[in-house]
Amino acid sequence: MTELRIAIVGFGKIARDQHVGAIAAVPGAMLAAIASRNASLPGLPHFATVEELLDKGPQIDAVSLCTPPQVRRGQAAAALAAGKHVMLEKPPGIGVAELDPLIAMASEAKRTLFATWHSRHAPAVEPAREWLAARRIKSVHINWKEDVRVWHPGQAWIWEPGGLGVFDPGINALSILTRILPRPVFVIAAELAFPANCQSPIAANLTLTDIGGLPITAEFDFRQTGPQSWDILVETDEGRMTLSRGGRIMAVDGKVVADAPDEEYRELYRRFVKLAASGTSDVDLAPLRLVADTFLLGKRNIVEPFVD
Repeated sequence: MTELRIAIVGFGKIARDQHVGAIAAVPGAMLAAIASRNASLPGLPHFATVEELLDKGPQIDAVSLCTPPQVRRGQAAAALAAGKHVMLEKPPGIGVAELDPLIAMASEAKRTLFATWHSRHAPAVEPAREWLAARRIKSVHINWKEDVRVWHPGQAWIWEPGGLGVFDPGINALSILTRILPRPVFVIAAELAFPANCQSPIAANLTLTDIGGLPITAEFDFRQTGPQSWDILVETDEGRMTLSRGGRIMAVDGKVVADAPDEEYRELYRRFVKLAASGTSDVDLAPLRLVADTFLLGKRNIVEPFVD
């Protein structure tokens, strides 16, 4: 089988911690180059920008964009125009509409555009979806709280317009929610806490529902210290289902029924290799639409400045 030669564009923490190892572990995928202004990987060709990579770099088939979301649209467009498959880290962009021309470009070029949601590939997510499909759901609560200083140290872009703030992790929860529930959901109210010196929120409380009126609440907070919380609690007619550790562990009434090692990013690259083989795209924007709607209708509260 011919390997998919992939260049990583943007070589920050997530690329180093997750993408490099995942590519190495997936048959049919090969890391061929790095494009980053600030970092490189010994033994691999390195370029400062995606444009330099495409112009002067080795033969590649695809790019994996791990840059901040504010710049991904232009990079994806350049790669698709050069005939490359494109994988987008989450979130796929800073807005919903900017993805439409990329989808059209990929379709016309018969190239893959893959908007990834790594948390959907956590090992307990599919068991949870299957379990819920056979039950009547009464309510859902999301508790997603982490320490920004641990997970995004020194990353000023996350506080800039388009950086999403607390929705950078929060969108992971929304990606799981939109996968495990049987019907589409939408936001009906929200409160966003913006530090006085930031353009993106540090915390948010959301109220959502579906067409049947299912009560759904979510609490996101970037100020959590100590133990981190990535939990979804679902009350049903047959007990409480809990997804914890970001979708890694599923329990029903406190009894663990699914727990497996994390292979989220390996699953993403397995999917990317398969999609690229047929030139098929996979772009589900449901989680991003929920975030966009939250910014559109949410009440803004100003809180104390954030100091990294």
